Formats: sequence, C-alpha cells, structure tokens
Amino acid sequence: MRKFTCVPLALTVSAVMMTAACGSSQSGDAAPAAAASPVTTTVNGTPAADGDAGAQPSEAGRLSVWESAGLGPVVTDGAGFTLYRFDKDTASPPVSNCAGDCATTWPPVPADGVAAPQGIDASLLGSVTRADGGRQLTLAGWPLYRYAQDTGPRQTNGQGVGGTWFAAAPDGKKAGKSATGRTPEAQEELPALSTVDDPALGEIVRDGKGRTLYRFTKDTAWPMKSNCLGDCLGTWKPAKPVDVTNVKGIDPELLSTYTRPDGTKQLALDCWPLYWFTGDQNPGDTNGQGVGGTWFAVRADGKLVK
Repeated sequence: MRKFTCVPLALTVSAVMMTAACGSSQSGDAAPAAAASPVTTTVNGTPAADGDAGAQPSEAGRLSVWESAGLGPVVTDGAGFTLYRFDKDTASPPVSNCAGDCATTWPPVPADGVAAPQGIDASLLGSVTRADGGRQLTLAGWPLYRYAQDTGPRQTNGQGVGGTWFAAAPDGKKAGKSATGRTPEAQEELPALSTVDDPALGEIVRDGKGRTLYRFTKDTAWPMKSNCLGDCLGTWKPAKPVDVTNVKGIDPELLSTYTRPDGTKQLALDCWPLYWFTGDQNPGDTNGQGVGGTWFAVRADGKLVK
C-alpha cells in the first residue's frame, strides 16, 4: 500500500491549509467499508436490531403523534416507534415498492387493528395489499414502515436514509421543520465552517449551510483514508474543502484536504475526513448522530461527540 503525506496548501477559495502532516493512502487494495447495514433478528415476526433489548411490536395498535424537537409532529405506532414513508412508493394509487431485503430493514406496518388518535384524521388511514398478500397500513395513501435500527420509542434513525426514507407527519407528508422555525432563505449567512452549541450534544461543527458534519469510525487518520465508498456515499456526502479565511471557532491549522479515490477533494479536520448526512433535512439536525454505532458529530478539535 502506498503512503503519501498531505502537503500544505496555499490559501485559496477552494482549498484549505494545514501545518501538520496527515498520512494518506489511496491504494485500492483494502476492501471498501460502507456504512453499517443493520443486522436483524425476528421477534414475533418483526425484524428488530440485533442485540435490542426490546423488539418492535408486530401490530401498530393505536397510533400517536410525537412532537419531535427537530422534525415537528411525527406519527408513531402504539408503542411509540416512528413510522416512515418511502419516496419510491406511490400514494395515488397506493403501491409499496419495498420488498425482499428492503422489507427486512423496513418492516411494513400491518393495517389490522389500527386506531387513529386525536391529531390524525381517521379518513386518511387506509391499506394496500402487498405482493405477498399482506395488508399494509397507509396514511394519505402512503404505505407506512418501521425502521429496524430504531431500537426504542421516539427514535428517528431512519430519517433521510438514502435520501428516500422520511418520518411521516400526521397529514401523510414528510416530517420536518427548520430548527429555528424560519425558511432557509431567512437563515443568517454562516461562515464556510463554524461551531454551534447543540442543546443535546454541546459544541459541534457545521458547514456553511448549517449542516452538522460527522466522522466515520471506520476511517483512519494515519494514514488519512475514507472507508465510506459505494452505497455508503448515497447516504453520507463528503464535505467539500473550505476557504480557511471564512472559518469561525475552529483552528485553521487543523484543516486539510483528502483526495478521494475518484480524485475529488474532501474536507478533513485533524486528519479525519468529514461528511454530512442526507438524513439531516434542516439546519441544525443531528439525525446522523450514532447511526450504526459508527457515525458521530465532531468537536472543534476533531474529536468525536459521544
């Protein structure tokens, strides 16, 4: 495996400078390590995350509406598990396009025995017959699912996965609202890279669009290397290099760039490649925190937030 050293870069609008060298390897010999896929077991006919102390229920029961701080009103089943919709499905007519392995990761919610609570119009509830003959619950025509990596009530680990999965709002639309309640156009202009005080995580790094930046624990800093390849890149997007004259709250000397196998440049902090999560739909979202036990937000010094 060849090893390279990051060379300090000139201060330009499209590049960052560093003073400490980061080992870098771009050999293709190592096997790609994509974002961790859920390992599932079956409990009462419903897949649940491996090692989960409590399995997801097989029936939806009486639905409820949970007011998420990041997403606004979210529909949950009777046990409090978040219900999701899939962009590749259709609502008119209702059709589910999640089967096979997809349905293992995203268990369809059975339509039998479902009751609507206050806050959900009962007339919006319905069902669709799946290819295997089962009846799946629909909301405003959209088939509903649970996510196998939600191991407890009021988790939203499935939000934004693959850019196609979203928690369901009570009207059947995608859940989500700005953390400030303002439209993106009304958000203040941010530095290309800065820190923000998150109520749950403390000080974390964000990009110029207000998106939380993350590290992947399967990457390495010496040699500097990204192991998010292939399908992983559909969910976790490499952060672009920044102009170090437009950085606030972070030591510019800790910033560098990593040249990915395809030749594109990726921002690195303390020699760790940084990413944003497609599941973060609004500025300030931190839905990627702890996903798969391998993805975490970062501090200004590049350390993981755990």
